Amino acid sequence: MIKTFSTIAMAGLMAVALSGASQAQEKTLRKITTSGPPASVQGAMTQAQANKACRAEMRGTRESKKSLRIKMRQCVNQKMTGN
Repeated sequence: MIKTFSTIAMAGLMAVALSGASQAQEKTLRKITTSGPPASVQGAMTQAQANKACRAEMRGTRESKKSLRIKMRQCVNQKMTGN
């Protein structure tokens, strides 16, 4: 009886250990594939790059905050899509 329980417990521990290792490998692979600069899609930018470029373009304009916000949103969307 004790031998049966110990066998079941050992099998359970092995299963947990193997699943933990595979999850760690999957997480590492996901980090590797998603890290680094994004692949360029016809001149598209990341959101941070688009924000920086649009801020530089809008610097010095004398408009209301609302209109600047609208223009910034449109500019970022265009740069992220590659236009």
